[in-house]
Amino acid sequence: MLHIEQFVIDTIAEIEPLVRRIAQHDADLGRQMRRAAASIALNVSEGRFSRGKNEMARFQTALGSANETLACLKVGVAFKYIATPDPKLLDRFGRIVGTLHKLSQPRR
Repeated sequence: MLHIEQFVIDTIAEIEPLVRRIAQHDADLGRQMRRAAASIALNVSEGRFSRGKNEMARFQTALGSANETLACLKVGVAFKYIATPDPKLLDRFGRIVGTLHKLSQPRR
């Protein structure tokens, strides 16, 4: 298993209360955030067993979903649905985005 796969799952568990809180204020944003977060994990898992361009495409999709999840958090803060997340949580997203960026690049 890629280490990032479990790291993503653990991060999803950490943001779950925030997703719930956002959904209480804005059901559509909560659903979108839930789908985006799930998409990170699902595409990382799929990418593990893909090869070549399919592998890169799965990791690129996971990267997009990670950025979308982070944007949902930022929108939730902007609308005052949630407080600014703990910097450690934001650092976790930085690690996810950085790792997925590397995995989505062609191997040399």
